[in-house]
Parts: sequence; C-alpha cells; structure tokens
Amino acid sequence: MSITTPAWSREAVMAACRPVPEERRVVTVLFVDIVGSTRLVERLDPEDVRALQRAYFGTVASVLRRWRGVVEKYVGDAVMALFGASDSDGLNAYRAVRAGLDIQAALARRRPAGVRLRVRVGVATGEVLLDLAEVRDGGHGAASGAVITTAARLQEHAPPGGVVLCPVTRSAVAGLVEQRPLATLTLAGKALPLDVWRVTGPAGSRTPRHRDPLVGRRRELASAVEEVARALRERRPRWISLVGPPGSGRSRLLHEVTRAVSSVDGVPVLRRVTSCPPYPCGELAPLADLVRPRPDDAVAEPGGLLAAFLAAPDDDTVAARAVVACRETLLGLAADAPMLVALDDLDRAAPALRRFLHQLYVAAGERGLPLAVVTTSGAGAADPLPAPTRRIPLEPLGPVDTGRLLRHLLDRAGRPAALAARLVPLVGGNPAVASAYAGADPAGEPGGVPAAARRLVDARLDRLDGTHRAVLLAGTARGGPVGAAVVEAMLGWPVGRAEPVLRALAAAGLVHPIAVGGWAVDGLVARVAALRLSRAVRADFARRLRDTEDSAAGRVPGAGTGVPSRGADERAVCPLGAGRSRRSGGGARPAPVPPNRLDRADALRPAPGRAGSGRPDRDGPLRAVPAQPVRAGPTTGILPRAAGRTGWRNVPRSDVTPGRWPGPSPAVTAWPEQRTGPPGGSGGNRRRTEPGGRPLGLAA
Repeated sequence: MSITTPAWSREAVMAACRPVPEERRVVTVLFVDIVGSTRLVERLDPEDVRALQRAYFGTVASVLRRWRGVVEKYVGDAVMALFGASDSDGLNAYRAVRAGLDIQAALARRRPAGVRLRVRVGVATGEVLLDLAEVRDGGHGAASGAVITTAARLQEHAPPGGVVLCPVTRSAVAGLVEQRPLATLTLAGKALPLDVWRVTGPAGSRTPRHRDPLVGRRRELASAVEEVARALRERRPRWISLVGPPGSGRSRLLHEVTRAVSSVDGVPVLRRVTSCPPYPCGELAPLADLVRPRPDDAVAEPGGLLAAFLAAPDDDTVAARAVVACRETLLGLAADAPMLVALDDLDRAAPALRRFLHQLYVAAGERGLPLAVVTTSGAGAADPLPAPTRRIPLEPLGPVDTGRLLRHLLDRAGRPAALAARLVPLVGGNPAVASAYAGADPAGEPGGVPAAARRLVDARLDRLDGTHRAVLLAGTARGGPVGAAVVEAMLGWPVGRAEPVLRALAAAGLVHPIAVGGWAVDGLVARVAALRLSRAVRADFARRLRDTEDSAAGRVPGAGTGVPSRGADERAVCPLGAGRSRRSGGGARPAPVPPNRLDRADALRPAPGRAGSGRPDRDGPLRAVPAQPVRAGPTTGILPRAAGRTGWRNVPRSDVTPGRWPGPSPAVTAWPEQRTGPPGGSGGNRRRTEPGGRPLGLAA
C-alpha cells in the first residue's frame, strides 16, 4: 500500500514540509560541465554564445526531467542535479547514470550554432541535509554535504564524453550498467584515494544467477507449480501472480517455478522467460527474449517484421509494427506443445508490454491452448490482471527460516555463523535485507544499516506524503512505543489528527499496534527513519514533548530545562522548523538534544518534594534525607537517586506506574530553587536547579 498526495502546488509544498522541514537523505549528485568552454566562448560571437547556451541548458534540463532529476544549481556552464531528493524509488543512482549517458548522446546529436559540444559527467552518491521546501520549489542551495564536492571533483577527472562514478554509485548500479575501472584518483580535499569507474552503457539482457538455496518458500512453490501444471494439462490458460515487496525473493521463486515445470504428463514444456529492467530503453524490448528462436524450436527462422524487431528491440516504432507477429509466433508454439510464459517485475513493464501479455492470454483462452503466464509484482501493483488469476502472496520469512538463510549467507561470506542470532530481528524476514547484512559488516555504515537495505526502506518512506512521513519520524524520534497523543504533541497537531494517520501507516506495514496500547515502528524502518532526522528536528521534537508534559503536570512549559519555550500562540503561527529556512530569514536554533538521550531528556523532571521548609534562603545548604521508597515518573523507569546525590537512576519498568507522576514525596533529595520574579517578592516562576546551579533537566 502506498500513501501519496496529488500534484504539488506552492501551498501544498509548504503545508507538507511544515511538520518536518528538513531531512538527512542519501542522494545521487550529477555534475555536468562543458569541455573547453572558455576557449569556445572566446571565438564565438555573443549571439552565437547565447544560442549555444540556450540549446545546451535546454537539452540538459530536458534529459534531467525525463529521469526525474532536480536541478539544484547552475555554476557558469556547469549543471548540478539531485536524484532522490524529492522522492526515491531505490534506483536513484541508476537514474542519474542513465541521465548522464543520455545527456552525452543528446548533445552529440545536436550541434547548436554549428558547434559540437562535449561534456564531462561525474556522479557521486552520499548523504546530504535537504531543505524539503526548497527542493520541491526548485530553489538553489537546497542540499548540503560533502558528496556535492565529490561529484564536482569526479567531473573534472572524467574524459571528454565520459561518465564516471564513485565507489558507492558503482555498487548501487552493479549489474544494471556496463562499467570498467578508470583509475584510482586523489581528489582535492579528500584524505584517501578514490577508486573511479567509467560507464560504457546500459547492461544487456542476462540471466540472473541464483546461488543461494530457496528457504521458507516450499508452500508458495508447490502452489505455483500445481496451478501451472493444471492449466497446461487441462488446456485452460491461467495467470499466476507472485506478489511481494521488493527483496521478498519473488524473482528467486519465479526461477524455481520455471525449473520445476519441465514437463507435464511426460510432455516437455516450452519455457519462455524474460524480465523487465528498470526503465528499459524500449517499451517492448523484453518481448524479444520471449520470441527469439531457441535451438530446439521446430519453427523456421524469423523473417520480415519479426526479424527487424529482433535486430532492433529498443526501437519502439519497429516493435509496434511487430506486435502481431510476436503474438502469433507464441500462439503457434503453444499449439505444438504446452508453454509457460514467465515475466519478472511486471510492475516495471511499460503499458504496451502489459497489453501484449493480456492479448496473448485472451487469445490462448479463445483457442483452448495449453498456456500458463507467471508474473511477479509488488503488493501495491494497481494494474488489474485478467481472470482467472491466482495471486500467491510472499509473506516475510519466519525467525527459523530467516536464521537458516542468514547462516548460509554468512558462511558464504566467510563471517561467523553466530552472527545470525543478532541479525534475525534486524532483517524482518526479508531475504534481500538478509543478504545485505550478511554480505558486509554494517559497522562502517551510517546507523549500522547496509546501503542496499537502506535503499529498500528509503523507497518505502518516500512513497509516503509529508504528513504520514512526519508521523513516522516523530514516532522514531520518541523511541519505543508511541501513542497518538504523543505524536500530536511533537508535531503541534490538534487532538484526533494522528490516529487515522497511524492506522494508514499500519495498513502499509510500517507500524503495528502493541498490546499495551499505542504503536511501534518496524525495526528496520525505525533505524532508517532515525537516520533522516536532523539534530535541529530532534531538538524541536524533544522540546515540544517536554512542554506538553510540563503543561499537563501544571508546570510552566520550559521551566527547569534551561531551554526557552515558545508560547502556544507562537507555535500555532510558527510551526516546527519555521524561521530557519533561507526564505524566512533564519532564526536562532534551539540547543540540539543528542539523539540517544531523547528519552532521558523527556523524562527529566524537577524533584517533586523537598526537605526542610522548602526555601533555600532559610534551609541553607542541601541537606541529606533518609532514603525512602518512591514511585517513578511517567512510564520512563527513571527515578531520582538516593538522598544527597545528584542525577537519576534506572529502575525496572515493572516498578513504574504508567501515566502517573506521584507528586511530592519526602524521600526525594531537596533541590535548591531559584526565583525568576522580582527580588524579595512572592511572585514569579520557580526553577529547580542542581546544587551546582545548573538547571535540572539538561542531559549531562
């Protein structure tokens, strides 16, 4: 299930970015620059220079739009674009590389003012801090991070007409493009040398290799094989759809199904298998793998339109003319022997290819041919499938099967199999995530999350609109189970707004309800979402929650924390993050709260009781009081230390009374108080401090 919003208007942009105005994201940066632009401009007339610039920038911008890149800035005749800034599909690096190749090809075909333009392209992937409103509004300077400089430096070392990649980008597009090592370079400002690769073009069609055993899918495999055998035996075409999220192992299951159905009742089965690569060069290009002759086919060599299509499958014009010939070829094969047609990643298929499969299926049913169509797709695929269709869902692997798969993957990677027990709860039953964790030590990755696993989760998060993602990020920042009231307090929302959003997130599989009330964020999703939170947003979340709890307890919001608090009216006018963007003129940021201390900062409270008269000017120095049993604060498991000592101590959660603050207790250490009102007066707010004078409530 995906949660999306309609097209962005300026007002919608600001409204969606208001809850969380900035995020840390992994993006791919493309930097393109003209070779020898200074010499070129010097020998041209100014009018020719203007025509050249318009043609160049227009061509580059057109290609970037086609590949969903966002132009971040123009630097002279250089263009910098971001991929994955406004949305992510897990293929940001691939789209950036394909855009670089298309820019080179488009400029080679176009000669503005009779001049052949040659450009260099550098592509780098890394983490940046994004101003979301600026990105969606097309503003410049929306991203900040070292990866921008890396992309610019790579471009300087690219050969004319070449596209070069950093190691992170190279890993993200492995198997999708043809590439070769270029050199090991020492870039200006980089402490360590960098391995650089040059892209030579998109990867050709190839059969995927499945080296790992099939684990935990016996029931799904048996069901799919039975459906295929029944369709072929009864000569009644049937469509079998293997449905699961990315990384669930649907491609591997399709491979096993085609292997298992080798014959039916002793009759060999013709198997035609293809896959849809991301963003294929031609809409019907995957069809060529289905109709290309095999050595054992009892048919003549293709001729006419079919031969022309096989010679140029990326040419949409030629492919459109050959559609009927391709369909009749497959129907003719099915008339001679049972046939299985398998297509991997149907949700990537172009509309023309989907129509072809539907027409093939209907025609086989009308003629009573033994044909079975098996496809794989994501759970959110909206394109209806023809009846009868058998949907076989791929649920997450259980802990036992996940452990078996991890032990095999760890053994193959030469890592201790004992790590499987620690990785099982992180994997979440997803085979692709298991492979990512087992293949490389994530200790060097941000947050301990492998890059491949983070790409999968980032794509899920970016399918959410700003409101749903803000709720998810707020729950992640809070840590542990979170309720609708807590989310509303952190986002400054009215009562009742968060509950339906949390239910929608649960339907999407990102959060789940817990028995004690509230909601818990999925483990891996929580890890990746936490990586998106900037320090300023974390501090705002913590301050808002602290102010709400102070108000509920009858305390002055912000008292005892040392952090100034905005009033309710100001929060209504100036939501979270306002006053910090470039357009609004900036403003003072609140003191950042370390991420790993949010729970402690939320739980810290002034000591509820005192010894003596309660007035420091009469009691003098802090006096020790005999320790007594005392109840804990609200659901935190943190108690004041024994009398005469500062700080807090942890207690088991079973000793905590949820949702209650016990009020004054004579057993709690007496803390000095400071008045903020006029000297000698009785008015003013009181703020509790530690004996050293520091306001109580700040993390040490």
